[in-house]
Amino acid sequence: MTEIYEKLLDAADKDHIKAGEEMWKHTSFKVGGPAACFVTPTEEKELSQVLLLCRREKIPYFVLGNGSNLLVGDKGFDGVVISMDGFKECHVDRERGIVHAGAGLSLARIAQEAYKASLTGFEFAAGIPGTLGGAVVMNAGAYGSEMKEVLLSARVLTPEGEGKEVSAKDLSLGYRTSCIIPNQYLVTSARIRLKDGDNISIKSRMDELAARRKEKQPLEYPSAGSTFKRPEGYFAGKLIEDAGLRGFSVGGAQISEKHCGFVINKEHATAADIISLCEQVKERVRKKSGVELEMEVKTLGNF
Repeated sequence: MTEIYEKLLDAADKDHIKAGEEMWKHTSFKVGGPAACFVTPTEEKELSQVLLLCRREKIPYFVLGNGSNLLVGDKGFDGVVISMDGFKECHVDRERGIVHAGAGLSLARIAQEAYKASLTGFEFAAGIPGTLGGAVVMNAGAYGSEMKEVLLSARVLTPEGEGKEVSAKDLSLGYRTSCIIPNQYLVTSARIRLKDGDNISIKSRMDELAARRKEKQPLEYPSAGSTFKRPEGYFAGKLIEDAGLRGFSVGGAQISEKHCGFVINKEHATAADIISLCEQVKERVRKKSGVELEMEVKTLGNF
């Protein structure tokens, strides 16, 4: 840990580096042990230097948004977590209908800024618990809309640490996928194009979607949203329910009784509880329906 910290001092401001930062503080599951180092760059040059150092020194690293789709092991992560919390700028060009925002900005905040500018088209994302960077990487979507419908372009850092603008059509955006991870890009900001709207209709739509989420999703418990990817031709929650797993628990982790597609931290769950539950769910669904569930939640570190 000390060795990694000392090396990071060559790439990042000392005030931007923390050693042994507990990752449960930075994930929506509220579990996870310490990262060897946690760094929060505030500009593209510093971010580039940290990335290049990690690659040159072969130090494991992970780029963190707001941890809403992440499960960190109880024993932590023996590497560098790079937080995008320092990239939260937001500029709204009302006349052109363009929002330019940093990768670390929450989708909820962007939706609010669009609403204040009477721009419509981003209401679907208001309740998605993630950041813009992660939403671009995974082409996030909800209620029949997705990022590729509004995304103009993304600014990325290449594996060589150079910044460049990539148009949405060149990002190969598909269902929860893009070319960003295969190309080892890192999103630093993005431009979104929206349409003129009226505040009453925009607010009404956001309130409607918020009410639907509250009714159908277990928002009162820590979770990482939909835990499993949607298998082609099926719904993960329905498969889990049909396997008799509504309310099934391991330790403090549980399949939500409100929505079987959600694994929740019901009562002081550990990462080990959550992983064990997910593995048992996959096995039971496989035996019941023959469908192989795949985790949508990313895992990091030592379990």
